[in-house]
Amino acid sequence: MRNILNDLGRERKAFIFLIDYEMQKPMYWLLDDPQQEFIYDFNGINNNPLQSEKPAQWAFQKTPILLESYATMFKQVKHHLGYGDSFLVNLTCQTKINTDLSLQEIYHAVRSKYKCTLKDQFVCFSPETFIRIENHQIRSFPMKGTIDAAIPDAKEIIMQDEKEAAEHATIVDLIRSDLSRVANNVHVSRFRYYEEIQTHEKKLGQVSSEITGTLEEGFQNRIGDIIFDLLPAGSISGAPKPKTVEIIRNVEQAERGYYTGIAGIFDGEQLDSCVLIRYIDHEHVYRSGGGITSQSSLEKEYKEMIEKVYVPIY
Repeated sequence: MRNILNDLGRERKAFIFLIDYEMQKPMYWLLDDPQQEFIYDFNGINNNPLQSEKPAQWAFQKTPILLESYATMFKQVKHHLGYGDSFLVNLTCQTKINTDLSLQEIYHAVRSKYKCTLKDQFVCFSPETFIRIENHQIRSFPMKGTIDAAIPDAKEIIMQDEKEAAEHATIVDLIRSDLSRVANNVHVSRFRYYEEIQTHEKKLGQVSSEITGTLEEGFQNRIGDIIFDLLPAGSISGAPKPKTVEIIRNVEQAERGYYTGIAGIFDGEQLDSCVLIRYIDHEHVYRSGGGITSQSSLEKEYKEMIEKVYVPIY
C-alpha cells in the first residue's frame, strides 16, 4: 500500500485513504473515481454534500463495561508501567450502545471537523487531526486530556493537573520524535492549548498541542512512506511505541481494526488527515479510552472512558 501511495504521489494524483490500526486492511480511492463505499467530510471537503440534520427524535443509551472488568485491564497496564515497560499506554474499551439511528443517519446528523463512514462497517466523527501538510510544512495535533467543561474552572483544573501535564508532554515528545523521521526542523509550535467540543449531552474540554516540521522538496514522491512511517498514531498508542503497542494487544485482547487508525485526503500537493476516534461499528459498539500513566486513578480513567461515549448531534 505504501508503494502504491508513493506512486500516486509521484504522479501527483489525488486520493482518499483509510488505514486500520494494525495496518492490515488499508484502502484508497482516487478522488476522480466516484464511489459511495466510503463517505467522508474532512474539514468541508466531502463526497456527499448533504447538510447535517438533527433527527426530530432519536435514542442513544450506553452500557459500559463494569468497573470490575475495566479494573482488570487497568491493573495489567499498571503492572507494565511499574516495571518500566512503558511510560504511557492508551487503553481502550468497548461500550454497547442502543440507538435507533443507522450508521449513515449518524454520519449525516453529527457535526465534526472530520467524519466518515465505511459502508456497513463503521461511522466515525473525529475531532483530532493526525497530520496536515501545507506548503511543505507538516503539522501534527495530538489530543491528550479531557474534562467536563461544565465543571467550574475546568480549563484551569486540567491545565494545572500534574498527571495530565505529564501525559501530554510524553505524547508531544513522542510525536516530535516521529515527525523527525520524515521532516526537518521539527519543533513544538503550540503547547497545551484548550478547546471545547459539543456533544449531545454536554461540552467536553480537550487539550491539544501542535508540532511542526519542514518537508524536503519532492516529498510527494514518498507520501506513502511519510504516512506509514508515522503509524500507529502516538496519541492512541503510547511511549515507547513498539513495546506499548505490544502491551495494548495483550491487554485489550481484540483487534482495533479501523478504530484508532487514520483517514484523510491528498490532493496531489497537500494533505489533511484525522485519527479515527469517536467511533461506532456496525454492531453498535462504541470504542473509547484514554492514556494510563503511573499517576492515573482507576475511577477517573473509567469515568473519562465513559464520558467519551457520545455523538455530536445538537
